[in-house]
Parts: sequence; structure tokens; C-alpha cells
Amino acid sequence: MNESVAPLQGFVRSDGRKGIRNVVVVAYLVECAHHVSRRIAQHFDDLDVHLIGFPGCFPNQYASRMMRALTTHPNVGAVLLVSLGCESMDRDALREHIAGSGRPVDLLVIQETGGTAATIAAGIEKVGAMRTELAGQSPVPMSLDELVVGTICGGSDGTSGITANPAVGRCFDHLVAEGTACVFEETGELIGCEDIMAERAVTPELGELIQACVAKAERYYRTMGFGSFAPGNADGGLTTLEEKSMGAYSKSGASPISGLIKPGDIPPSGGLYLLDVVPDGEPRFGFPNIADNAEIVEMIASGCHLTLFTTGRGSVVGSAISPVIKVCANPETYQRLSEDMDVNAGKILTGEASLDDVGEEIYQRVKAVAAGERSVSEALGHQEFILTYKSFEPIGPGCLPVRQV
Repeated sequence: MNESVAPLQGFVRSDGRKGIRNVVVVAYLVECAHHVSRRIAQHFDDLDVHLIGFPGCFPNQYASRMMRALTTHPNVGAVLLVSLGCESMDRDALREHIAGSGRPVDLLVIQETGGTAATIAAGIEKVGAMRTELAGQSPVPMSLDELVVGTICGGSDGTSGITANPAVGRCFDHLVAEGTACVFEETGELIGCEDIMAERAVTPELGELIQACVAKAERYYRTMGFGSFAPGNADGGLTTLEEKSMGAYSKSGASPISGLIKPGDIPPSGGLYLLDVVPDGEPRFGFPNIADNAEIVEMIASGCHLTLFTTGRGSVVGSAISPVIKVCANPETYQRLSEDMDVNAGKILTGEASLDDVGEEIYQRVKAVAAGERSVSEALGHQEFILTYKSFEPIGPGCLPVRQV
């Protein structure tokens, strides 16, 4: 990294990655520990104390892998684990994994600590000590080629595919040229775009794997008997799944596709990556992702420091761990919800700006938020988080040809 051109500041971690935030995470390991964990986090009323967790009582390899990735995400500075005491999550192994990353970590077991009130009091004391320790840490220079940026669309309407989504694509092209790793996903909303994406893959083998990935998503949805097309999409003017797919696809820009990853896989270098979010095997866990925030969590587990969220109908969510930058596609929605939006892409429709203008505005907003400015949803205290049951097989070597060089 050339420090003379480093535009950002980051908190360096033992694996060499840097975080644009230094948050304390309070993580419940089963739903039975959720209330206690929430009360601990809420006590501080601090934008940098976040609540995450996995509600399931029964074991799931995907959830365990996600919790390991999330609690050692570069934006996380310290972790308090809260266990009921009889759930299946291997709390000791998770604690050792976090400790091995050099982060402060502690564990409270409610059944051993004296119940609700005693555990809340103990948790407040431990998080307070963690905040004090993190306050003594200083950031170091960080460059754009150390940044990972994700994108997702939610609450899409007829304007999304002609304003906000392609504007994010312009921003992605700019970031990829700067060496940033950029991640797009929603393979269930890319059905029909697989051949176009295959032509953009850096190797023919990767192109075939991308086609197979989208075919898997199509089979999954067909077996489940539904598609990724919500009633709100139709109310917003979208007419077909193909129309929605082309709009979602435009967020990827025009850069070559460097790799195909799955939740928890970290892009090995800068470039454009497709994140496969549809489970492997026969459908066993229902809808691939029950809400937009489940997909945001998967992108964070894959190292995303922040997420670009495009919306036409007007989603207001943010996320725990990594900031969300909201790009509003529809000028009428922006008028109603401007206080929840970071960027008004609807001005492309009103003739006040071009796609390139808004793409540049999003790019500048990415740099500002990565440099420490709060995104709108972050400043409003949005810290949504969803983690559910899934199952994935490991990716093969053909998915990351850059790693083979």
C-alpha cells in the first residue's frame, strides 16, 4: 500500500485486513439468550455497540461458519458471546477462534451466571471494559484496494433498473479500477443473465460455473414453487422476473467477473465477484433468504466493509457491523423518505443528473463513509441482523482463478 495516496483510515487486524469501524459486538448464540444480549447492547446507546446472533438451538455448519466470519470481520474490534448454556453452538470453539484473531473476547453463560439480571449486569461491565480498551486503539492509513464493497437491491420498482442500479454499476467500475473488491449477489434475481455474465468471466471455466450457479437458483425456486418476485415489485411497476433480473444485473457494472464465492468466502484480491446465496442440495430451509438483511449479513461474512443498497419503493434498513449506503431510485420515493436516503438517483429521471454523475456521487459517498462518516441508516441507529439455517458446499478452484495465478 502506498501511504502517500491512502485516502482512508483503518483498524489493522492480525490477518492483515483493516476495518473502517471498530465496533463491539454482543452475540447471542441461541434465541433464548437474545433478550439478555439486547439489554446489554441497549444499555450503551452507542452506534458502535452492535447486537448480532443466531437463534437456532440445533447445529448448522453454515451458521457456525458465518458466526466465525462475522465475529472476526475487520470492522469488529471486540466480542462478547452470550450463551444460555444448553444450545448446540460450540461456544468454546467460537471463543477460541475469536481469541486467535487477537480481539478481546469474553463469554457469559446465563445458566452459570445467575440468570437474566446477573448476566445483564456482568455483560454491561465486560462491554464497558472492551469499549475502554478499543478507545486506546489508533487507526492506520488504508487504501481503496484494501476495501471490500457489496451491493444489493430491495424494494425494487420500475425505476430501479434505469437509475440506481446502473449508477451503482458505474461506481463499481470505478472502484474495481482502483483495486477494490466488489461483490454482487441475488443469483435468484439473475435468472436469464447467466450467459451474459459467463461472457464477462475471466476464464471459460468460471463462466461455466456461473451458468451452473444460476441454473441451481432456477431449480431451487422452481422446486419451492415461487420466484424472487414480491407483490411490492409488481405494485412498483415491474412486470416480469426477466425485467427484474436485468435491473438487478445492472448493479454489477461492466468489469470482468473475477470470481464466484459463497457466504464466508473472502475475495482474495481486488476485482468483481458474484456471491452465490442459494443453498446447495435439495431445498430444505425454505426461501433462500427471508429478507434483504439476510443477504447483507452474507456479504458482510464475505468481508464487505459496507453495502450499497438500491431501492425504488423505499427500504429504510441498515445493518449491524458494516454501514449501509442507501441509493434511492425513484424521485417520488426520495421526496417522501429523503431523511432515510444517502443518494438520490431519481434525479436521473428528472433530468437533473446523468448516470455518470450519480455513479460518481455514489463513489464519493463510498469513500466518505469508508473514511469514517456515518451513513444515514447508521446515524439513525439501524443495526438489523438476520442469520438462519442454510447449507453450502465449498467452492472449487475454478471459482477463483485469480487465486491460482
